[in-house]
Amino acid sequence: MQTLCVIPARFSSTRLPGKPLADIAGKPMIQHVYERAVQAVRPFQVIVATDHQLVYDAVKAFGGEVMLTSADHPTGTDRLAEVARSFPEAEVIVNVQGDEPLIEPAVIDQMAAAFDGRPELPMVTMMTVMCPEEYHDPNAVKVVTDQQGYALYFSRSLIPYPRVKNFRAPVYKHIGLYAYRRDFLLEYAALSPTPLEQAESLEQLRVLEHGHRIKVLTTDHRFIGVDTPADLERVNALLRK
Repeated sequence: MQTLCVIPARFSSTRLPGKPLADIAGKPMIQHVYERAVQAVRPFQVIVATDHQLVYDAVKAFGGEVMLTSADHPTGTDRLAEVARSFPEAEVIVNVQGDEPLIEPAVIDQMAAAFDGRPELPMVTMMTVMCPEEYHDPNAVKVVTDQQGYALYFSRSLIPYPRVKNFRAPVYKHIGLYAYRRDFLLEYAALSPTPLEQAESLEQLRVLEHGHRIKVLTTDHRFIGVDTPADLERVNALLRK
């Protein structure tokens, strides 16, 4: 299937201003994300979608593909949809966050491949087993699925709650990577916000509340998103090695 990989890169960040341009081992963060994403096999193109001229110029400087999008988009999904409208030939859109400098190219291919032979599948995301120290961290989003691997719920609270002693149900951490059929992405971006989405501040709940399904794939890869100066230093330390 024709797969387009899009990296939304919003310049503003409350905890880390100018985040896409943060220096990591001598390169802007967005360059690390891009260079790893282009190693994936499935996408016919990787493109950065940004709202700021400085990010646009930085991507052009290292030879990447980039699109300057509206600065008025309320969510990353809206930015993604703007790009998707410019690529009618794309059947699947993979969304890689611009703050994932250690993204595994194989994960991009894994998400794209999930749509093969499954025309009914609208959307895919990822999860991995959560470390116990993250159980009560609201920034570490949890997900539970049905027996076919479709999301039942996403939450910042601990799910499932260990009400029964000695019952060792695994806790899964949601990884904020997504892939969509293009037509569904455009439909999703037009849906109205929903109560659970607003309560948890988790946009993907809008999909479930409107009655659509999200396939959740499992990975053993560990991801380090960069949201704070501490995250930035941690990734710098890893890449310096």
